[in-house]
Parts: sequence; C-alpha cells; structure tokens
Amino acid sequence: MMKKRLWITGLIGIVLVCVFGIVLNSRSNADYQPTNNQRIKISFWHEMTGAGAQQIQQFADNFNKSQSKYEVVPQYEGDYNEAIQKILQTHGTNASPALFQSMDVSTGQIRNANITTPVQKFIDQDKYDMSKIMPAARAFYSKDGKQLSMPFNTSQPTVYYNKAVFRKYGIKDLPVDPTYSDIRNAAKAISEKSKGSVKGISVDAYGWFFEEFMANSGQLLANQEDGHTGFPTKVNFTNQASTDAMNWLQSMNKDGSFISFGGGSNALSNELASFLSGKLGITMQSSASMGQLEAGSKNGDLGVAYYPRPDGKKANGVAIGGASLWISNDKDAATQQGAWEFIKYVMQPANQAQWQKATGYIALNKDSQNEPVLKELYKEHPEAQVPSNQLARTKPNSTNSGILMEGLVQMRTITQTAMQQIYSGRDVKSALQDAENQFNSFLTQHNLANGYSNK
Repeated sequence: MMKKRLWITGLIGIVLVCVFGIVLNSRSNADYQPTNNQRIKISFWHEMTGAGAQQIQQFADNFNKSQSKYEVVPQYEGDYNEAIQKILQTHGTNASPALFQSMDVSTGQIRNANITTPVQKFIDQDKYDMSKIMPAARAFYSKDGKQLSMPFNTSQPTVYYNKAVFRKYGIKDLPVDPTYSDIRNAAKAISEKSKGSVKGISVDAYGWFFEEFMANSGQLLANQEDGHTGFPTKVNFTNQASTDAMNWLQSMNKDGSFISFGGGSNALSNELASFLSGKLGITMQSSASMGQLEAGSKNGDLGVAYYPRPDGKKANGVAIGGASLWISNDKDAATQQGAWEFIKYVMQPANQAQWQKATGYIALNKDSQNEPVLKELYKEHPEAQVPSNQLARTKPNSTNSGILMEGLVQMRTITQTAMQQIYSGRDVKSALQDAENQFNSFLTQHNLANGYSNK
C-alpha cells in the first residue's frame, strides 16, 4: 500500500511539473520579471483544512490588499506526508512553491535536502526581532542558533479533564502542573466511585506522546543531542524516563481506570465523544483540539492542565507540535523576499491572536497576549490560556526542542506499536527494547543509504 501511495504521489508530481511547465512556457523562476502592473506571485503550499484553511486564505486576501507588489496564492496540497513528497519532487521546477508549510517531524529532512533559504538570512537583513517569538517554538526550527524556518501552527500536548465528572464524584480539580500520581489518583477515584461506568483516563498510543514523556523529563531520545549537534546514529527508548511513563500508563490499565480506544481517526472520534458525554474523565490531546472540546462542553466544564511530569521532578517542558513556514531557494530574490514579507505579516501580534482564536493553535508573538481578541477569548474561556502559559514557561534545551533526525514518521509507527503492546499487558522493558532495536536498525541503513556521517 505504501509503495502504491508513493508511486501515485510521484505520478502526481510529474503531471504537475508538466502542466505548470507548459503554462509558463518553460521559463525559469530566476528569469521571471514582473511588468510594471504585474505583481510578483507567491505560491504558498499548505496542509490546513477547515478553519485553518479559511484563516490562511483570509491572511492572504488581507496581505494582498495591504500592498501592491506581491500576490500570495495559498493552495492546499493534501496532508503533511503527501505535501512533503510534492515539495521534494517539484523543487527546481516552475511547479514548486515559493513558500511552504512543513510538519515538525520533517524538519531534519527538509534541512538535509538543502531546498530552502533559511529565514535567518531575512531576519539578519531586516534586523527582525525574533525575541518576540516564543523561545521554545523558535528553538524547534533552528540549528546552531540559526533560524531554519518560522514556527507557524504550533500546538502543545495538553491534559483535558471533564470538570462535571469530577464534581459528580467529589474529586478535586487537577492542579495546573500535575504529576503522574495526581492523574493516576484522580483516574482511579473516578473509576471506583462510578463503579466502572466512567473510565478515568485514556491516552492514545501515539508516538508524539511517547516523545513528550521524555522531553518533559529532560531525557534525550537520540544521540548527538537529539540531532542538534550531528546526525543521530541511535535512539534510546529504554531509558528511565520512558520506562517510568510506560509503567505509569500500564499501572492504570491494570487497576481498571484506563481505557484504550485503539488507533486511527475513528478511535480519536470515539475517545472525544466518550469524554464529552461524561463517560471518560481525563484525556490527553493536542492543544489544537481545544476548540472542538470547548464547543462540546458546557461553559466552565472543560478543565485544562499541563502535560504530566514524573513525581518529585520539575517539568522540563514539552516540545511543540504542528508545522513551520519555509522559503524555497529555487526562486529569484524578489520572490523569496515576497515570501518573507508574508511571513512577517502573519506573525504580527493581531494576526497571531486571530490565528489562535480561529484555529486553537498558539499565538507565538508574545505581544499577541495584549490583543483584544485574545483578552476576550481568555475572559470567556480562561482554560484557553493554559497551553500558551505552558509554552511560555519552557526554557529551550536539546531535550525539548525537537529531534533533528530523519525517519521520525517511521519511528512514531514503531513506538505506537510498542505502546499498544504495553496496553495489552506486554512487559514494558521487552516492548521498548524491541522497538529500540527495530528503529536503530532502520536508522543505520537509512544513514548509510543517504551518506550521512558525523566525520
């Protein structure tokens, strides 16, 4: 199925190249010069749907009206995995975008492909004040202190709990910065007091969550400082932080307070439906899910807390999720400049505030917190500020600033399988060791095939 999917994606890329090549009469982007009355077109590929896609279009419309030099044209290119293939296949052709959105786990791949101009070039050129952008977000997309891309749709892993369920069974609200024990005790109390009619907690078997347990514990997942100092050659899934987290989840499963909804979109839908109907007390999801959960909850009944931390240990901070904006290096200087101007536009405080209200993604410009649209949102939904506060308090380091390594999609599939096995009762150490061995074997072959070396 994967080979078939890649073949189809490749065919689409070839067709796009041919079509766009014909339309533009095979003129290279480097040779393109606008006439006096012609704007410079900035093709912007993104992967947003729904409210995200609508807001991006609104940003483009407003930007285009605000000046007469550039015309930003947003275009949806499928999900993250589909889009990255199209971006790589069309680079160097007339079909490629000037600006594109790429998911967090593709950062190492995009960097290694050398198809972009780091936004640091434009930051230096304009003396743009990056201190206004939240440190943990910008650190994720940087290397050696240089900004590779601009963080854009940024999320945080978040704990949600149903306050109505907590009230019903006389359980205190979770603290904003909960420990494993805080959550385990609440989940167990819900299950016991409801006589099993309400499950205490569900945590998706999801590789992102697996990584976040280590990040919040200050534990490296891969060598070479999680890829920040060189190409990673091996991972460590059997460390104390991951073992403790998996034992914690398995212990709740054993005492009957935990429920697994499986994997995939249907599982997520069933989990959220169970949570909103009062049949599940606690869940862990992206902060980007907040809008959906707020809409389905009575006002004041949605509790939100930071990602859990090990008992007796201060939170190290979790890594962001989402995607960032990259500028293609196969476009002429004027087009690249236009892409940068649009990036600056969407990062303005008012626009970032509107982005958070419309999508649930976190406003990354610190000055956005003073914007009326966010003040109004927080007044009506105080819980909406929790993910922003969690991100703002995080001090970036190698363990919470992303993993600059290729193959992260494959890694998440492997760790997801290990989590499912652990939920089914398999020995934690055994499951994690098998997962570690499997991915290290993949990583060795991948590095050899691509000529990656730290020498």
